[in-house]
Amino acid sequence: MAESLPPPREPVPPRPGLRARLRHSRRARAVFVSAVVVAVIGGLLAWRYFSVRESTDDAQIDGHVVPVAARVAGTVLAVLVSDNQQVEKGALLVRIDPRDYGVAVSRAEADLAENEATARAAQTTVPLTSITATSQETAADSDLAGAQARLAAAQAQLREAQARERQTAQDVERFKPLLAKDEISKQLFDTAATAADSARAAGEAAEAGARGAEKAVEAARARLAQARTGREQVAIVSARAASAAAKVEMARAALEQARLNLTYTEVKAPVGGVVSRKTVEVGQVVQPGQPLLALVPLDDIWVTANFKESQLKRIRPGQPVEIAVDTYGGRTYRGRVDSIAAATGSRFSLLPPENATGNYVKVVQRVPVKIVFEQGQDEEHLLRPGMSVVPTVLTR
Repeated sequence: MAESLPPPREPVPPRPGLRARLRHSRRARAVFVSAVVVAVIGGLLAWRYFSVRESTDDAQIDGHVVPVAARVAGTVLAVLVSDNQQVEKGALLVRIDPRDYGVAVSRAEADLAENEATARAAQTTVPLTSITATSQETAADSDLAGAQARLAAAQAQLREAQARERQTAQDVERFKPLLAKDEISKQLFDTAATAADSARAAGEAAEAGARGAEKAVEAARARLAQARTGREQVAIVSARAASAAAKVEMARAALEQARLNLTYTEVKAPVGGVVSRKTVEVGQVVQPGQPLLALVPLDDIWVTANFKESQLKRIRPGQPVEIAVDTYGGRTYRGRVDSIAAATGSRFSLLPPENATGNYVKVVQRVPVKIVFEQGQDEEHLLRPGMSVVPTVLTR
């Protein structure tokens, strides 16, 4: 049997020469060096790019939400807006039944007219009372002066009568011994006695007249005192006039309030914006302070970005910001840092954290940063408060 032969071997390719191996090694080394250089340059560019930027995804658009409430009570007659409607400042939103307030205005106008008439009458009484009081006081003063003059005259007559009485009495006493000696006639003695009686009667009359004059002076003084109370009367009348004038002002204020209440039956937009949270309906009875709807002015919005406290080292007001809005696929808007909050967000939370415990764990806090949009960035008013955004602050 024939011996089997081994299978033929495949030809071995010739080994490359030394020159080819050296050429391949240089090419690999060049590729490696190039890759390292590209990586270093890319790293430097990335470091330079990101080192001047601070961003956060914990940010949203904020804006004012202006509540519109009823200022008077009443039944809603008409609601002139709908949800998400754009309205201008001063636009009529809701109309409340004004009839009760119209009646109140009419009543206030009547009260004002009445009080004005009373005030005019009181003001007219003041000068009349003053003139009357002055004339009465002058007349009473004059009467007192006349009574005092008559009293002085009566007192003088009394003194004269008393002197005559003493003289005639002395004459009678002197004539009595002479009559007993028949040195004078009985007729002369009787004449002296009669003169004494007459002088005594005249003295009594003069005394009565003096007492009457004194009474007249007292009465004149009383009338003068009463006349002088006219000054107090003038003060009282003046006070009444001032009170009437004050009532006029009160009535005028009440009328103004009634007119204001009448205007409040038309609820108008305090600012321009989009109608939101409308809860008012026709026929509803509203009370003062009851919310009716809210207005969101879209021309005054900003971004509240909650940066980590470690990111605030280089953030300053005035720095430019790129704002990417999630709603529109990352569309970028320009803005600038307006201000940095005075405290972290946790300090304003309903239940601030209490770190004075044994199980304290340090948590990186976030500080709200207000970012405002550059002028003309949202002319179409596409941005809405509450939208999520990613702001990137350019720190250099």
